[in-house]
Amino acid sequence: MTQSRFKLFSSRRDRTAAMPFIMATALIDMISIGLIIPVLPALVGSFTGSQTDQAFWYGVVTFSFGIANFFGSPILGALSDRYGRRPVLLIGFCGFALNFFATALATSLWMLAAARLVGGAMQANMSVANAYVADITPREDRAKRFGMMGAMFGIGFILGPVMGGLLGAVNLQLPFFVAGSLAMLNLLYGYFVLPESLPADRRRAFQWKSANPVSSLRGLAQLKGAGRLVAVIACSGLAQFVLYTCWVLYTTFKFGWGPLENGWSLAAVGIVSAVVQGLLLGRILKRVSPRRLAVLGLLSSTLAYVLWGAATQGWMMFAIIFVNLLGATVATAIQSIISGAADERNQGQTLGAVGGLNSLMTVIAPPIGAAILTMVSHFPKGDWRIGAPFYFCAALQAAALLLAVSHFRGKRRERAAETPA
Repeated sequence: MTQSRFKLFSSRRDRTAAMPFIMATALIDMISIGLIIPVLPALVGSFTGSQTDQAFWYGVVTFSFGIANFFGSPILGALSDRYGRRPVLLIGFCGFALNFFATALATSLWMLAAARLVGGAMQANMSVANAYVADITPREDRAKRFGMMGAMFGIGFILGPVMGGLLGAVNLQLPFFVAGSLAMLNLLYGYFVLPESLPADRRRAFQWKSANPVSSLRGLAQLKGAGRLVAVIACSGLAQFVLYTCWVLYTTFKFGWGPLENGWSLAAVGIVSAVVQGLLLGRILKRVSPRRLAVLGLLSSTLAYVLWGAATQGWMMFAIIFVNLLGATVATAIQSIISGAADERNQGQTLGAVGGLNSLMTVIAPPIGAAILTMVSHFPKGDWRIGAPFYFCAALQAAALLLAVSHFRGKRRERAAETPA
């Protein structure tokens, strides 16, 4: 009896330590990413002699990280299914720290691109962290837990760019050193505190064939319960990353905004994400299923993109951000559905494939968004046509909405057909 009580106490203690750590992981990841947003273009520019070269090499550096992450995420996710979440997370923190330190110490463009390439390949913290959450959380509670992770993203998105701007004003390399130091602190905390979440009897053999990104995406699409949701993730993710690519230039072209206005608008996005996913999502899920929430969120986001593109005054952008509350729940709702559909033995590979798919969208989005914005940049300030990138995002989100509705209706028909049998 005493031994069983000790095991129960130990299990509860481990879970108590685990969830705050994983939430800290999400927060530090987002702060670290946010820290470099204001300074990475300037750091690239310090090695170039013209704006044209700066734009080209910034694209190369951004592409290097995204494409490496696309290939690395499913591999690291599959490795976590074989060897456990803890060692892969700790390796990821090492890669995260080395990436930032190497970027800060780079003395040429090729070193900068190489550092981001290696960092992208080793950095799959969020995919593995989400698998960790799935390991320690019952299926019915995963949407709420993933929402807590999303709230950490929102808080990090508030703090990171502000900190990066302040530190970058002192020295361009300083934000990278700070971000690397945060990753090292997380590494030490994880090494001494984080318990393993995946027991030996739920691990599976590692296979290169299934871990490569193409196979992992194919397996994700064939996963029972996922199906067209893979296309929903792709369309919705592409819309989101095109939005991130175009937001600052769009508001500058249309409303004449400067860094102050754009900083406040990005902070508003972070505040909404943190409040909705951290405080409201649990209450919403008591009344609405993840499937219905995903549909409502996609509908809200579609309308928000149209309204952002058609806005005639700067204050309208803020109003739409705060009205589009359900839009902040889409990724969490879809991710919880896919996690629930996956076998307990391959959560890492499944969520790694989701991370890889999102990484692919980060690679595709910048050239698409920049090309659309370039085509409309000559129109006068306030012209509705400058909103073309957002209309494109609305079309993508509408396609995601139709795919989601079709998928959920199909699943409902399957369940209805199986009931009499």
